Amino acid sequence: MFTRLRLTNFKAWKDSGDVALKPVTMLLGTNSSGKSTLVQSLLLLKQTVQAPDRTMHLNLGGDGIHDLFHFGRFDDVLCQAAEGVRQFSIGFDFHRAAGERVRTGQFKATYGQTAAGSVAIQTLDLHTAGRHFQALRRDKGAYALRVDGAAHARAKGVQYAPERSVAFSADAIAVLDQDGPVVEDLSLAIRHELEGISYLGPLRRRPERDYLWNKAQPGEVGVDGRSAIDALLASALLKGSAGQEMLHGVSSWLARMQVADRLELRQQGRSNRYALIVHRAGVACNLYDVGIGVAQVLPVLVLAYFAPGGSTIVLEEPEIHLHPLAQSVLAELLVEISQQRQVQFIVETHSEHLFRRMQTLIARQQVDPDDAAMYFVERSGPTAQLRALALDGYGRVQNWPTGFFGDAMGETREQARLMLARQQSAQT
Repeated sequence: MFTRLRLTNFKAWKDSGDVALKPVTMLLGTNSSGKSTLVQSLLLLKQTVQAPDRTMHLNLGGDGIHDLFHFGRFDDVLCQAAEGVRQFSIGFDFHRAAGERVRTGQFKATYGQTAAGSVAIQTLDLHTAGRHFQALRRDKGAYALRVDGAAHARAKGVQYAPERSVAFSADAIAVLDQDGPVVEDLSLAIRHELEGISYLGPLRRRPERDYLWNKAQPGEVGVDGRSAIDALLASALLKGSAGQEMLHGVSSWLARMQVADRLELRQQGRSNRYALIVHRAGVACNLYDVGIGVAQVLPVLVLAYFAPGGSTIVLEEPEIHLHPLAQSVLAELLVEISQQRQVQFIVETHSEHLFRRMQTLIARQQVDPDDAAMYFVERSGPTAQLRALALDGYGRVQNWPTGFFGDAMGETREQARLMLARQQSAQT
């Protein structure tokens, strides 16, 4: 689980400060305020560690099958308010389950631009259990290594350049002697945390009338949910009774949202094509023929069960095309799945209903305020600003920004005032 994130000079963020990440973290704010950039920073590192070229320092995307985003060029990532500083940095802390060789760690990389225009790490800092390993870029692409603050006498050269943002090179590990396995385990733990991120974007595929399934389980649900039905089919049809958890779980959440009673996977004759049937109020319909809200929320529900326990799920606007009650129930999904499966959720949302239900869950003591973080992101000139929303034990926000969700009480007062004025006018 990621426990802290910090960005400097990264896109809209001159300095995000330390952003505490909890089992459920919610990002709210106006459009184009910088919310997405917070999660994109982690996705940028994920697509870097998955890049086939291990010598790459940062994969800005655009030409790889593992790319989640195309970030453009170095100047597209660098904050426009960097004030002459030609470097940006990404840092995070993480915590892993008991039994792992590395339980906690810290990562920070500072990136600059070479004379040839490519992105290169200027400083890589890795921490764990009181140990500190550092690689620093020197002249002509050579790197010097430092351990616990002291320079390593024999380690300086191009062969010590970091790989895929998170790893020391094989030459660096070898020259570090008994410290080599320590930094190698730490780099591997960081890579696993990043690879364990599952991301679902705000634009999801429309449903199909039936789905071709090759009897294989997908590696991921996909940024647009394209493999959600494959994941559902693989779970239900390859794993026997144990695999029914996903289908039953998804059906139960759809019922709680009052958008469907249950789902059925129906084979089309003896072919390898399957239709997804939605049952509601005694009527069975093909997914293609029901409201778009069911198809749009389906990847969210599937991913909640598909992602491995202990991993991180990043969701952008999970509430799209859902009615208010269903949006509220999403808050219950985040809390319950996080607690049951030890899955972390980082959610960007514009939904007042989702947020208000989260407040209610805190008031009901179904989630501890320390296990949920709420942030409001807003613009201050060209840069983004982050406000941690202070919630008490009753879910009340002590520092809510004015007007983001509108003024419900003000609207009610205005309606009452206008009603009274019209009644008085009618009587005269």
